[in-house]
Amino acid sequence: MNIRPIHTEADYKATLKEISALMESDPDLGTPDGDRLDILATLVQAYEAKHVPITAPDPVEAIKFRMDQSGLSVKDLEPLIGKSNRVYEVLSRKRPLMLAMIRRLHKGLGIPADVLIAQTAAG
Repeated sequence: MNIRPIHTEADYKATLKEISALMESDPDLGTPDGDRLDILATLVQAYEAKHVPITAPDPVEAIKFRMDQSGLSVKDLEPLIGKSNRVYEVLSRKRPLMLAMIRRLHKGLGIPADVLIAQTAAG
């Protein structure tokens, strides 16, 4: 089977390439290729957990993402942020989120409060 740990970025990229090829063939679990895919995926997960930190999303991007996911418009955010001009200011990063807005966005859209209180990319 000749599987070895992922130590470098080159190892990581090569393993991702091999995983992609294996996924194309869609091997059954319990087969040699299926087992290889399972082991390689586990190695990639371990490497990523150690070397590829996941950062919290930008608050404004999190709001835009939730709007897109839920099919929401600026009008739908007015009860949570304020009049449409204020919503546009927040979405364009011209106005920071205030504590009351954060609370309403958290409750109304289910966006984690820690994401909403993080510093914006422009801030």
